[in-house]
Amino acid sequence: MKTADILRLGGIGLRTRPLRVVLSALGIAIGIAAMVAVVGISSSSRAEVDRRLAALGTNLLTAGPGKSFFGDASHLPEDAEAMVARIGPVTTVSATGRLPAAHVYRTDRIPSAESGGIAVLAARPTLPGTVGATVHAGTWLTAPTYPTVVLGARAATILGLTGDGLGLNVWLGDHWFTVVGILDPVPLAPELDSAALIGWPVATSVLDFDGYATTIYSRTRDDAVTAVAAVLAATANPEAPNEVQVSRPSDALAAKAATDQAYTGLLLGLGAVALLVGGVGVANTMVISVLERRPEIGLRRALGATRSHVRLQFLAESLLLAGLGGAVGVLLGLLVTSSYAAWRSWPVVLPWWSLLGAFGATLLIGVVAGLYPAMRAARLSPTTALAA
Repeated sequence: MKTADILRLGGIGLRTRPLRVVLSALGIAIGIAAMVAVVGISSSSRAEVDRRLAALGTNLLTAGPGKSFFGDASHLPEDAEAMVARIGPVTTVSATGRLPAAHVYRTDRIPSAESGGIAVLAARPTLPGTVGATVHAGTWLTAPTYPTVVLGARAATILGLTGDGLGLNVWLGDHWFTVVGILDPVPLAPELDSAALIGWPVATSVLDFDGYATTIYSRTRDDAVTAVAAVLAATANPEAPNEVQVSRPSDALAAKAATDQAYTGLLLGLGAVALLVGGVGVANTMVISVLERRPEIGLRRALGATRSHVRLQFLAESLLLAGLGGAVGVLLGLLVTSSYAAWRSWPVVLPWWSLLGAFGATLLIGVVAGLYPAMRAARLSPTTALAA
């Protein structure tokens, strides 16, 4: 028999039982759709992380005070920022200084205990350009010697201020400060999202800021990030480099991508279980089909069909059934991936190997699920089958 004849015979067997075919193929489709969607969403998520890292840069390093040898809190020297700027590959440097005694409130009528967790930071004018921050509304601290404040994205939400809150006053450190800007979320410096940022000079003159930087941000040449990280602690605090904490903020985004990849493996396992259940459904359908069609098998054998013809017929039915479910599952997976990526404003990435692998898995399931029913049908003798 030609391949086209075998497939035509298999298709006839499926068309005569449409409801059973749909229900059996649905199990395969769900498993394949789950696997394709998991791979697609995970790949799109990693592509988004790579896109953000490419846009934000991976050459940002931070240095901050750690603990002394005896476990006491330490601080960076006053000239730490200037010393870091002298490192050859460093291109830009900025800093923030925390004012732990200062809090910010919407009005001066709010109890002092209800600060909302908003940190007050003195900031250099170069901070946005160094950390990649953008102003959502208003401007940056263009007049750092005046009592003006720029709010992080989350800080503005806590205070109930959005774009229309510009020009309003907030009660900060027992003084009124005018809101001149609100930042967008800062992926590489999330600590700024929950902060109220004021000028370094006004923090010193009005709020008695001690002038010590608590975080120094530095941008370096891409080819010298590792080398600069190795000398950053000793440069920022030559007398006690062990009291300096150095970090690379982009590593947090990379770690998130690695975590997502770990969850992808778990979800792929669940998709494989669903696919296995679908394969069992196909096998069950084919076994029942053999039992119901014993007269048909006997008649075909009596008319000259060989055992191999009968075996190929039922194996073709199983392959077509699994292939139908696989094709529907791949389309569903594509739809889910595209819809979710569009909702999150991610690039749609779906590796070609996942589509080929998913469809190949369905054909393998079809062969395995249909092998026993096909062999059972082929073993039936014409007289036994016709007598059934």
